[in-house]
Amino acid sequence: MGLPDTLLARYIRLTEVMQNSGPNLGMPHTRAMKDGLFELRLKGKEGIARVFYCTIVKNTVLMLHAFVKKTDKTPDKELKIARNRLLEAK
Repeated sequence: MGLPDTLLARYIRLTEVMQNSGPNLGMPHTRAMKDGLFELRLKGKEGIARVFYCTIVKNTVLMLHAFVKKTDKTPDKELKIARNRLLEAK
């Protein structure tokens, strides 16, 4: 996945919670972006990362794109990659 250690550990932990409780963990862990795209919000010692995902059927979750944030705003480039992958998945 290419995430730094603490962000990867947080990703693994939150995806385990998603497997048990469903994909909507609510803020501050997940956020709906729109059009069926969601973000998993990761925070660790190395910074902040986001993983975009969608749900396919009921609780089947497809991780679309992950990146480490370097600015406050999500870069348009990263969002475009996730939206394109969402369209491919549909």
